[in-house]
Order: sequence, then C-alpha cells, then structure tokens
Amino acid sequence: MNDDLRDQYEHYPYPPRDPADEAKRLVSGSPSHIIEIDHHIFGGARDPSQPFRALVAGGGTGDATVMLASQHAAAGIDAEIIHLDISEASTAIAKARIEARGLTNTRFVHGAIEALPTLDLGTFDYVDCCGVLHHLEDPVAGLKTIRSVLKPGGGLGIMVYAPLGRTGVYHAQAMLQMIAGTAPDPERITVARDLLANLPASNWLKRNPHVGDHIDLGDSGIYDLLLHRRDRAYSVPELAGLMQQGGVRPVNFVDPARYEPNVYFNDPKMAERTKGLNWLQRCAFAELLAGNMKTHIIYAVRDDNRTNTLAVADTPETIPVLRDGDSAGLAARIKPGMSLNVDMEGVKISLPLPDLAAGIRGQIDGKRSLAEIHANIATGAQASLGWDAFKSQFDRLYGSFYGLSRMFLRKPV
Repeated sequence: MNDDLRDQYEHYPYPPRDPADEAKRLVSGSPSHIIEIDHHIFGGARDPSQPFRALVAGGGTGDATVMLASQHAAAGIDAEIIHLDISEASTAIAKARIEARGLTNTRFVHGAIEALPTLDLGTFDYVDCCGVLHHLEDPVAGLKTIRSVLKPGGGLGIMVYAPLGRTGVYHAQAMLQMIAGTAPDPERITVARDLLANLPASNWLKRNPHVGDHIDLGDSGIYDLLLHRRDRAYSVPELAGLMQQGGVRPVNFVDPARYEPNVYFNDPKMAERTKGLNWLQRCAFAELLAGNMKTHIIYAVRDDNRTNTLAVADTPETIPVLRDGDSAGLAARIKPGMSLNVDMEGVKISLPLPDLAAGIRGQIDGKRSLAEIHANIATGAQASLGWDAFKSQFDRLYGSFYGLSRMFLRKPV
C-alpha cells in the first residue's frame, strides 16, 4: 500500500508550494513553531547554545522543515533538521524551498517512517509528525517507531484529522469509491469535481464550511481530501488511545481554549455539571460540544518522561513571549474591562481579560521578565501595585492568550 501512497504524492505533491514564494513569506503554523516547542517540550528552558536535532517525519513539500530550519537559523541555534519522506517529487519541492532561503542546516532522506530503524539517522530532540499518522497502514506501529528515535528528554508535535469538522468528507470518499474507484487518477479528479458541483444543499459536505482550504488547493487538494488512498480521523479519546499504545504522553493541545467546555457555556449550571470531568474528558466533551474541529494538534513526550515539561509562570524571572503579532498594536486595542473575542471556525468565544491587560501586554517584548514588567507597570497611578496583585492580573491575561496559542513562556538559561 505504501507504493500507492508514494505514487499519489509523486503525482500530486501536497500541499502545493512554489519555491519562488519563499522570498515573500514564511509559512508558519503548528505544530513545530520554535516557541511552541520550547514551551511544551522543554519547559521554556531549552539552552540555545546546545545543538538541536529535529526529524520531520513525512515532511511532504516542506512546510515544517522550512519553518524549523528558518527559525533555528534565525535564533543562531546549531540545528540539524532531517526531512524524511517517501515522495521524491515532494522532497524536491521542499529542497528547492530550503535552497531558495540559503539554509544549510537541513538534510533530506528518501524513505518511509516504517523504515526508520534501518536508516541509521540517530536520535532526535524533536520529531514533527504533522498530517502523517492518519495516513499510515498501522498508525500505532508508526508512532512506536517515531518514539524509538526520540531522545529521553525529547518530544514530538502531532497533527491528525478530527472527525466532526470533516463531516461529509468520508461520505464523499465512499461515493467516489463506488463510481470511480478503479479509474485513472486524472479521471478520478474530474469525477470528484463533478460530484462537488452536483451535491444537493442537504449534503453534509456541501454544508461543511471547514474543508474549503483543501478544495482551493487545486488537484492536489481535491485528491488529498476526497481521493486519498488511506485516510482516517481521530476523536480525542481515540487520539489518546493511539498515543498510549504508541508510547507517548500528551502535554497539551494547541489552542487549548478550544478544548475547555466552559468557553462555550453561557449557563453557569453547565459549568457546574462538567466540573468533575478530568482533563481528557473535558477535551472530549469540548470536541463534541463545538462540533467543528477538523484537526487535533498536540504536543507529546515519551511515556517514561514523568516530569512536567509544560512551561509555567512560577518565578519572577519567567519571560512571556508572544507568538507572532504586534504587541503595541494589539495593546492599543485592549481596553479596561473588555474581553478577547475570537471566532473559532464559526464558534464565537469570549475570553476574559484583566483590567491591566493593555499595560501588561504592551510591556511584553520577549526579553523582559515578569519582575521587570511589574516594575515598569507599578508606577504613577499603579505605584501601589504589589507583586501578588500584578501576578494575578498577568495570570488571567496569560490564561486567555495561551488559550489561543498567542503567548508562551521562556525561562532564563
């Protein structure tokens, strides 16, 4: 079956990328953003003076590879990024993108994840496994193989499809298998486009607003969404089971606010009724409640690593860091008493902000510690602001911004 999968990506590399676009932008996403890795896997305390090895397992056309290589080069970190993929066509695109940026910290290896034990690539501090496990013939065996090349203190970032946000996709796949299952690929794509054009208004895929990004990506996107040779989705409990069987332990989801039921409730009685649920149960409940999650993105570590690898603001020396965005600009838009209102793929949620949100947010530059921010805030009208009161205000701000993957923490090293 790997031959079929390899053939698919040789003819329809996904996602489609043009190396010439590297001069215009860096595709930056999750998992594997450098700030997210440090926060979730290394407690915010990774030493940038130490060498770093990362494996992009199933790197495709190179989004994660380019992001990891670019961000580590920009940070002056001695990194080696290994791009592993079964498709030579996809790898050629990824390699051209790296060359367009003049990066020299990347190595390309042609092969399957299942072959990792025979490739003699060594062990890694971090593995990116984005959009891969749900395409493997044996996802548990694949995850175990990835775990086998993780260093004891290392971790990984996982993205898998989620079922509810892909409602209608698997119905369409079944229909296309019925009428074009054995046809040549170009004909299958034509039939898929014809089917999309003829879906009645009642069809679940027609009614699903969350998968248009695939459809907008041309033949490769259509193929990946509707004609993929091997494709399944995982609910939160199913993903938890996969990780447990694969020998890894979850740290946290990206955009963790989406996995908290209380952000969706208007009735406090509902919050009371769900307060007895544990963390994974709350995440599973939120998935069912929201009904629109099309992927799950989560960071994990080896199951024999029992330390808390998630960064916490437990000392005045902790440094808050913004992931992308304009600190001063957003601070100017934050007013006392306002909430952070966000549209999460059709679901509007409101996260509370403290009175001093604008002032604190405006001080965050990725260099100042909490102690320094407190000293800068506690002047003038706020001269009596003690540490405990400041820390309470910061914790509320951080909770809302981290919930949307906008703010993370770093420790001095």
